Amino acid sequence: MADVPNVWEMTLARLDQTMSVLDLKPGVIKYLREPRRILEVAIPVKMDNGDIDIFKGYRVQHNTNRGPAKGGIRYHQDVTLDEIKALAMLMTWKCSLVNIPFGGSKGGIVVDPSKISKKELENLTRRYTYELLPFIGPEKDIPAPDVGTNAQIMAWIMDTYSIAKGYMVPGVVTGKPIELGGSQGREEATSRGAVYTLLCALKVLGIDASNLTVAIQGFGNVGSHAAKILHDLGFKIIALADVSGAIQNKNGIDPYKLSEFTKGNALAGYPEAEKFDPLKFFETKCDILIPAALENQITEKNAASVKARIIAEGANAPTTPAADPILKDNNIFIIPDVLCNSGGVTVSYFEWVQGNDAYFWSKRKVNLQLRDIMEKAFYEVYDFSTKRKLDMRNAALAIAVGRVAQAMKLRGVYP
Repeated sequence: MADVPNVWEMTLARLDQTMSVLDLKPGVIKYLREPRRILEVAIPVKMDNGDIDIFKGYRVQHNTNRGPAKGGIRYHQDVTLDEIKALAMLMTWKCSLVNIPFGGSKGGIVVDPSKISKKELENLTRRYTYELLPFIGPEKDIPAPDVGTNAQIMAWIMDTYSIAKGYMVPGVVTGKPIELGGSQGREEATSRGAVYTLLCALKVLGIDASNLTVAIQGFGNVGSHAAKILHDLGFKIIALADVSGAIQNKNGIDPYKLSEFTKGNALAGYPEAEKFDPLKFFETKCDILIPAALENQITEKNAASVKARIIAEGANAPTTPAADPILKDNNIFIIPDVLCNSGGVTVSYFEWVQGNDAYFWSKRKVNLQLRDIMEKAFYEVYDFSTKRKLDMRNAALAIAVGRVAQAMKLRGVYP
């Protein structure tokens, strides 16, 4: 949509608003607004028909003052440099907010992975990794899965990097298969972290957690796992949507049955729910709305029609700045993306620690450690928002940006 702001400009606008709250010096503001490194690569790939095709790839490292850069790699036909820059910056704030020793980065390739073969996908991944070799590593920049990528792609990245080094380096990526040093609980970590923050929100808002209804936009990794976890806790999933369309059932949708169905069918064709207009998805009357798809989904055009009590942002930047005041005026409590979906990078940190130590944790330990970190972060943000009379998004960003600014001041600028 033409009137939806550029995601990079949107991210900068929110940062500027936050930095005005923190009263930072002009030099610090300039420093935090700029990515430290931007890499653009042309990736030659030998296709199955013998031809050579060229794909455009990016890796952006926003900030490394608090530790090595950390961030996913996205394979999507609509990837842009501005999107990758914005997501790298968000990763900096995410890692800072949950207080893990990473900075932020992000990568992406302009490709529709469903339109190329598995062999072409492997060739693309390995050549992209080769182009990144001088810039990634367990002490430099640690990639992870994102939209369009998965554990298999992380395995190819780790293998390519390890061959170049001459020995296995499990800590170069996270989100790997368990058999290659991945962490228990990583696959559903983003969703589980979001649920932990949601349960905290219900507690501070005094909302009884029984018989609550949920609508989830997106049924990929984050949306599907969130639906299953909430279903197991007794929440009623009444509406779901993905690229194929939207479905609803006021009596509840079983996400386990739906997940089996979508292995060979489009979500919109699920027989135990009614199909409806996806453009009206955010009009669904529910207690909890979870946008778990892409950026810029809740805008000034549709924000007034949102009928949820709580929005838990499972996706990155699903709400535009122009939509925020509308949602606030309607007394909708927002758990912002920088807090809500940081469970993924938190368990990625656990995986990095386990890989570097060659000592692996049980799933129970992973989930308990995740819960402790997510709850601590939520209450820090909530207390700060109450004390400073800020909304949750500005409170979360103020804490996160403040920590990075302090690290930058302590380290200084060399030379």
